[in-house]
Amino acid sequence: MSSKRVTISDIAQKLNISASTVSRALKNHPALKKETIKAVQDLANKLNYQPNLLALSLRQKKTNTIGVIIPEITSHFFSSIITGIQDVLVNSGYNIIICQSNESYKEELAIVENLLRIRVDGVLVSPSSRTKKFNHFSKLKQSGVPIVVFDRDCPNLEVDKVLVDDYDGAFQAIDYLIKSGCKKIAHLSGPKNLSTTNHRLQGYLDALKKNNLPVKEEYIVHASGFTHEEGIQPTKTLLRLKNPPDAIFAINDCIAISAMYIAKKLDFKIPEDISIIGFDDEPHTRYFKPALSTVWQPVYSIGMLSARILLSHLKNPDNTPKLRKEIFKPELVIRHSSIKI
Repeated sequence: MSSKRVTISDIAQKLNISASTVSRALKNHPALKKETIKAVQDLANKLNYQPNLLALSLRQKKTNTIGVIIPEITSHFFSSIITGIQDVLVNSGYNIIICQSNESYKEELAIVENLLRIRVDGVLVSPSSRTKKFNHFSKLKQSGVPIVVFDRDCPNLEVDKVLVDDYDGAFQAIDYLIKSGCKKIAHLSGPKNLSTTNHRLQGYLDALKKNNLPVKEEYIVHASGFTHEEGIQPTKTLLRLKNPPDAIFAINDCIAISAMYIAKKLDFKIPEDISIIGFDDEPHTRYFKPALSTVWQPVYSIGMLSARILLSHLKNPDNTPKLRKEIFKPELVIRHSSIKI
């Protein structure tokens, strides 16, 4: 049997006072007697009164809700970013709605429409790997909803951004592989339209050129996504070449782990026959045999800074500060899957 939700009017009727007095007593209004405030709050607690946040948001023209759009939620990378966001917002008075696009542009469009419909106060977003146009994000901005893009860039979209220097991370990895003696370095890249893919690919290419090594098209293979399964076939393509590479730089750790798995199945010794380096520094990669060399990113800090920038807009809605583009520096972490210098 369902019970009726207790309202301010119910409390007012029981205490024989006005609803406006109850409302002020619940807010500890200084003009009211302490006895009145205590009587109202005691009865509210006894009846398990909960304020109507929907009605409150309509009066205040804000919902105290922030939407967070991410491509997926199962990886350590995005879960750590969410933790950083949560830790900043936990005492801010804002609630979080976490939305997963599943790397789908179509789902991302629907999410943005829903967030606009429920009138979120702000949005934090990392776009899907299928997103090539950003009109839906522009629509958020035009509707007065501040937006911060993190991890994956949206070129030419004029919003605040918190990114990582993917180019530098890739350059560090390739430069290290060359200095360790590798001459035939392949790149397991990601979906072609993503900023992270393009920046890491450019870092790979420039490191080869700087060290006077030729760029071989057959050594650049694009995976369709970032999961273990999506790294299997591209690795087979590379390792079954007539002249297979002696090193692989992967777009992320999941793809790198797939490369290690296939290399072992095809009787390549790691790192004696082939060095492998990933990107992200997922916690479990250090426990593989051999432990995976990778590029570390400050994912928790990405989440925290993104949330802080958004909060600064929400707390000062009439202030229009210069847009921020914050770029974190990654660090190369050498373990046992790559030859030591």
